[in-house]
Amino acid sequence: MTSASRTLPQSDSLAASVLSDEDRLAWLALTLAPGLGPRRIMQAMRQLEAPSQIFGLPLTAIEGLKFPAAAAQYVFDGKARAAAEQEWARAVEQGVQLVTFGCAEYPERLKEIYDPPPVLWVRGDAGLLAKPSIAIVGTRHPSPYGTGMAEMLARDLAARGMLIVSGMARGIDSAAHKGALAARRPTLAIWGTGADVIYPKENKKLAEDILATGGSIVSELPLGTFPAPQNFPRRNRILSGVSVGVLVVEASENSGTRVTARCAADQGRDVFAVPGNVTSKQSWTPNTLIKQGAQLTATWEDVWEVLSSQVRLELEAGWTVESKSEGTASLLPNPPIGANESIVLEVLRQDAALQIDEILELVETQLTSAEVFTALFELELAGRIRSLPGKNYVRGF
Repeated sequence: MTSASRTLPQSDSLAASVLSDEDRLAWLALTLAPGLGPRRIMQAMRQLEAPSQIFGLPLTAIEGLKFPAAAAQYVFDGKARAAAEQEWARAVEQGVQLVTFGCAEYPERLKEIYDPPPVLWVRGDAGLLAKPSIAIVGTRHPSPYGTGMAEMLARDLAARGMLIVSGMARGIDSAAHKGALAARRPTLAIWGTGADVIYPKENKKLAEDILATGGSIVSELPLGTFPAPQNFPRRNRILSGVSVGVLVVEASENSGTRVTARCAADQGRDVFAVPGNVTSKQSWTPNTLIKQGAQLTATWEDVWEVLSSQVRLELEAGWTVESKSEGTASLLPNPPIGANESIVLEVLRQDAALQIDEILELVETQLTSAEVFTALFELELAGRIRSLPGKNYVRGF
């Protein structure tokens, strides 16, 4: 790789006034060095006039930065630089942007946390990192109520300009991303794998939809990094770190969602929680958070009233433009439905699924079975209901 063929605006005092490719390469090299974590890298960079200075230091000086012996030798021998050059080439080949600490694209909010990642691997629009966002998190095994609430809140918040952030895990995370996509807005997925390793695999289509809608996939891990249990709790600090707040929908007592909520509180972020059925184990974490002071959240307005004036003004500035262009104040108008569809929709519930035989019994005096099947198909096509395994149906939010 050739050095400093282009420059980027510098936005942090850790590096020189202009962050060159050589400086970005230095951040990447230390991230790939064995035994170095974000805090140690940050402390070392503060002692240098420019990040790229690390490449010219003698071994004793590198050791003086309090690097482990193996890491210091790795950097001094040029192995860290070689690894960084190879990773950079792979990123360019795959269309992945490397956003290092000090780049103009590096989010200011993330700099505020205790251990910000030195490098972010970004597929899609890196500019989204700076936008006001809320992280929506929860269990991988949600109830129909939890899934519906996550989709509804994500959709309604996204429609009003809030960027939806989540981890693209099964369950609530996926529902949050789908809610944003339903509002035809970009969404940000932060992975605990490399930005080229889709996990879980069944979310391949969701990842494609996120990128196709102008969203982004972000990771602090090198390309090719496969799922490992220790990566996901660390990922959670980034979810809360880039966001103005964290919204918990459903999570059990021992859920990893508690880690994200704790990170949010430690980072001074707002914590929101959707109340749940007290007899359900998945309601333990959100209900406990509410008792501890989290904002009880049932609608998008509950989030809005807690946001700072600056964030609200930034988001609401776009509402007028949309209203004028669409000729309506409604952000998500529901299309009209037919009489048969209205009858079926009336008997369906948001908090529990109904099996097809139950639906037929409830409307047997009004509709034939053929009319019910047709109505269910039309309602699902319109996004008003969702079908679940076993011919079960639940009303949308």
